[in-house]
Amino acid sequence: MGSDSRGILYVLSGPSGSGKGTVIRHMLQQDADRFAFSVSATTRSPRPGEIDGKDYFFITRQDFENKIASGEMLEYVEYCGNYYGTPRAPVEETLRQGRDMLLEIEVTGGKNVKRLLPEAVLIFIAPPSIKELRERLTGRGTEDSATIERRLEVARSELGEYVNYDYLALNDTVEQCVGRIGAIMQAEKTATTRMRAFMERVIQHV
Repeated sequence: MGSDSRGILYVLSGPSGSGKGTVIRHMLQQDADRFAFSVSATTRSPRPGEIDGKDYFFITRQDFENKIASGEMLEYVEYCGNYYGTPRAPVEETLRQGRDMLLEIEVTGGKNVKRLLPEAVLIFIAPPSIKELRERLTGRGTEDSATIERRLEVARSELGEYVNYDYLALNDTVEQCVGRIGAIMQAEKTATTRMRAFMERVIQHV
């Protein structure tokens, strides 16, 4: 069975500490040939172990604002004092080539992408509880208590945004969350809106 040739953009969002980055890494490890990963740009400082060009493009605030002005960003948001955004060209080229793409962005950015690309599939990654979210943020060991409290305050607001997403995937364990997202993707591949060109070809040859 075939489907329309254009790739699908899957947008994965959730509060800081929801585990969306870990989930995406597992998905890429399991099936690296299936997905392209959209590397976001940010003005925040790298965390230990993060690699420029792989985890994020780490750029200056001035460089980021220049890219906004020139229309090079698909979406962007200012979050906790730093810019985060998605370079437009790699996303559009990957989808034209018929390859699916994973995009990890903040909640506001996800809604902005949906406005520009209505066919994008938005998946909200939710933690099982605020208590678990706090433990994950604390366990990183990369931020002080005041920063963690600010992130939790933002998270409480972001959790209510799940209603603006197409799907919700609970991240109680990484393996279960990856399985839930896989089921979502399988359903999307056979959605009638994506099978229209294929079915028109079938009907024409009846």
